[in-house]
Amino acid sequence: MTQEEARAWEKHVEREFRLWADSPNCDASRMCTFGQLQSLVQISALTSGDIFAALPVIKRKGVIYDLCVYLIEGDRVCNPEDRFIPNLYGGVEVGEFSEPVAYWVAKHHPAGTSGFVTRKWERIPAYGSKTGRRNILHVMQDFERPGQRRGVPVLAPVIEALKQLGRYTDAELVAAVVSGMFTVFIKTDAPDGPVGESGIPQYEQIDNHDDNTQEMGNGSIVSLGEGESIDTANPGRPNTAFDGFVVAICRQIGAALELPYELLVKHFTASYSASRAALLEAWKMFRMRRDWMVQSFCQPIYEEWLAEAVAKGRVIAPGFFYGPEYRAAWSGAQWYGPSQGQLDPLKEVKAAKLRVEETFSTREKEAAEMSGLNWEETAHKSVAEKRMLAVSWGLLHLLFLR
Repeated sequence: MTQEEARAWEKHVEREFRLWADSPNCDASRMCTFGQLQSLVQISALTSGDIFAALPVIKRKGVIYDLCVYLIEGDRVCNPEDRFIPNLYGGVEVGEFSEPVAYWVAKHHPAGTSGFVTRKWERIPAYGSKTGRRNILHVMQDFERPGQRRGVPVLAPVIEALKQLGRYTDAELVAAVVSGMFTVFIKTDAPDGPVGESGIPQYEQIDNHDDNTQEMGNGSIVSLGEGESIDTANPGRPNTAFDGFVVAICRQIGAALELPYELLVKHFTASYSASRAALLEAWKMFRMRRDWMVQSFCQPIYEEWLAEAVAKGRVIAPGFFYGPEYRAAWSGAQWYGPSQGQLDPLKEVKAAKLRVEETFSTREKEAAEMSGLNWEETAHKSVAEKRMLAVSWGLLHLLFLR
């Protein structure tokens, strides 16, 4: 196969894959496209620690490809009735070498069933007994020790700090609101009659049934009984140390999550060099998680789809089913996610141009990472636009000559 033939084959496969991936029919529930499924998988894996995806074959009218993706929330994969079963850890049944053998999936979410509904579990083998096909994909990004079979939520290391920070900000907010209220108390030693009861309407009071408490309000006037006086503690709000304390806690949270503070709060006030250094450090983690996503979810599904496309004759790949080495050669792919974005587009475009000129990179890679566009399609459109401009300028030139 020549280079031109290989490029034509790649373009044909891309068109066929988009035919499947850009339609909600790729989702077993017919809710999301493949790109939307990736976003859902990423969010769920970070929130719950992991997520599972089954690959059922569903024949539907008017649909070319039968492969579907069925997402299974991580909470549904668990031990039946939370019992201890040998070689079953968190719903993952393992073999002699701790390899996944099967997954136990609850029919319904454990927290979504009442005591009147009998909970049932289904054992799904990890691989097909005859074909060796993967039945379940387990997307788990945070491996921390050998033998780990379930994921850890990304917020697990900082959940306590986040909770306490929320309580602290709520307390500061209440104190600031109380400090901002202007309430006048009227005291008298020998009242002749009621001066005027609480200035807060009854429907605005928090507890209008308790006669033993006085409530403060905005611009309210409250009368006191004979011999009563009021003594309030100055809350000293706004707290001048609030911002510094919150920033310090957010920096600790960001360090635990491998996120720079500027990116965590989306507030960039540093110089270009400092902001770019923070983004580069964050993108080290982003690329690592992106690689996990590609290897655990995107690439296996693409390989299953390509096998179906070859079997149906829509993609010609000689020797595809001869052996795993042929299949791996035909199934190679590069995945590009959303672009990083530029702080200074002029500097970064010049750097990308220099990388291409020195053969450190390719135009296809730079276009995908900087804008997320296909370089070849952009080049063809650019040539067409230049031709249109040339024709337009030629017509204008002839018009002026007349």
